[in-house]
Amino acid sequence: MRIIIDTSALIAVVANEPSKPALVEATRGASLIAPSSVHWEIGNAFSAMLKRKRVRLNQVNKALDAYAEIPIRFVEADLAEALEIAADLKIYAYDAYVLQCARVHRCPLLTLDGGLVRAAEKLDLDVLEVPE
Repeated sequence: MRIIIDTSALIAVVANEPSKPALVEATRGASLIAPSSVHWEIGNAFSAMLKRKRVRLNQVNKALDAYAEIPIRFVEADLAEALEIAADLKIYAYDAYVLQCARVHRCPLLTLDGGLVRAAEKLDLDVLEVPE
């Protein structure tokens, strides 16, 4: 099984959030795919946590080590198609990249982002439900 994974799910795993066990189980044996933008979103999420003093740099470095161990196939999103999705659904481009990848690769989406779930449903994309 192939799964499109987004930043929210990856952060939950590498930051050892309560949803980690369910996410790990949902992806067991699966091939993970993500738009290459997810890599930069991970950095942005951790920089925001550092700025808000929710984590220390040594914690971020441990999480980044864990992130590096996750086998993800990064793919390029079609910018024009993603921006069409963004315009249609009035969402940010980063979310549209994930949705565009799910559409093109015909894979279910794994996310903890409720807004992204609703957007995926509007596009009739499959979403894997994982309790938080």
